[in-house]
Amino acid sequence: MSWKDAAEPVLTRMPTVRRPEGHVPFKRKLAWTAAILMVYFFLTNINPFGLMAGQSSDFFGQFRSILAGEHGSLLQVGIGPIVTASIVLQLLGGANLLGLDTNDPRDQVLYQGLQKLLVIIVTALTAAPMVFTGNFLPVDTTVASALGVSTFAVQLIIFAQVFVGGVLILFMDEIVSKWGVGSGVGLFIIAAVSQQIVGGFFSWSAVGQVGFFAGWYGILFGDLTIGSVFTADGLQSLLFEPGNLLALFTTVFIFVVVVYAESVRVEIPLSHARVKGARGRFPVKLIYASVLPMILVRALQANVQFLGQILNRTWQGMPAWLGVYGDQGQPVSGFFYYVNPIQQPQQWMWFLGETAAEPWMIAIRIAIDLTFMIVGGAIFAIFWVETTGMGPEATAQQIQNSGMQIPGFRRNPQVVEKVMERYIPQVTVIGGALVGLLAVMANMLGTVGGVSGTGLLLAVSITYKLYEEIAEEQLMEMHPMMRQMFGE
Repeated sequence: MSWKDAAEPVLTRMPTVRRPEGHVPFKRKLAWTAAILMVYFFLTNINPFGLMAGQSSDFFGQFRSILAGEHGSLLQVGIGPIVTASIVLQLLGGANLLGLDTNDPRDQVLYQGLQKLLVIIVTALTAAPMVFTGNFLPVDTTVASALGVSTFAVQLIIFAQVFVGGVLILFMDEIVSKWGVGSGVGLFIIAAVSQQIVGGFFSWSAVGQVGFFAGWYGILFGDLTIGSVFTADGLQSLLFEPGNLLALFTTVFIFVVVVYAESVRVEIPLSHARVKGARGRFPVKLIYASVLPMILVRALQANVQFLGQILNRTWQGMPAWLGVYGDQGQPVSGFFYYVNPIQQPQQWMWFLGETAAEPWMIAIRIAIDLTFMIVGGAIFAIFWVETTGMGPEATAQQIQNSGMQIPGFRRNPQVVEKVMERYIPQVTVIGGALVGLLAVMANMLGTVGGVSGTGLLLAVSITYKLYEEIAEEQLMEMHPMMRQMFGE
């Protein structure tokens, strides 16, 4: 008996969101999307019962915009388990170890059930160290005393709440994917990054005698008002400190480059084999695999760093070559330091006295980060294309099934596949490497609100695709015949 036969009773009974039986009107899709977005913001502002507020350390802070969670809330783990499960399944599927054919309806159900089961397991494995290890999510002892229970019992209560939050975000993603516009993962990333950028521009707090702005505008206004910008230190602050001109330039530059790259494409002409005059084009974009594979790369780095944090807190005699951690809970030397990605300008600007690390250590760290992001971006882009039905073979079959063909070539899937192989693999590698390079560059130069470069890239790219999907939905709403052509 194969593993599929043994696991089928469990995987086919995994809870799932029912698919709509017919066409969902565009306004209803927008309503579902807006409702889930409101629930997301609501859950990010609820602290788990029994948690000591303001006393916890957020290791995932530098990855928050990517994982779309909120530290100290019910959505503590964010989309991390979903991404980690996707990485594992993509690697297993790419190596053909699962033995599942995604074109087979039965195997599709098994694959989706396996993914959900894996997300639930990873959610538990991610939440447990945060609750039971170190001071990631410390217990409020007054709550334990009031309830007359032990600290461990309160930890179990916190773990249950964080676990339920991680499972909720899984089904929220499924609701958006089936009943809303776009995907839930993309929507949550846009929400988290947008909130961080807006806060970076307009956050309010008392700033001495300058005023009550603490965001980008407030810092610039303060520097200009008190005249510090005309001094050497003031000019350095204006250019390099958080909320500076360089961060604004980087944010705008990344936005422009991603929008431009999304519009750059090779268009392969198509014509219908039976309907004379029916023509179309198949676009192969420069960022063909989208920016989403970058989530997989950064999530892998986040998991490595999380392992380092756990070892540092639980292994008293951890060797120095493996990692030495400073007062801020971040590695300052050793293996975990060199594989820790650059997240902000202050981590590498030794010439401005922003870091105590030696220049040669910083150079090695930057080289490893660049190599990991560029090579990893290209590799994960290839995996993404092959496992999501975007490769040459799958694309050729889709074109064949739609009744289209490439003018001047025989109507044969193998012929179309050879044409696609001229473009798709090369563009996939180039696009993945380009996205990785942009992500590292944005982190090194800084962005408004301290958003990570990968988070900014994801937000811009997902927003652009969401705009295209909304335009397509509106077009189909105005022309019902198009829904029949595309099987909607």
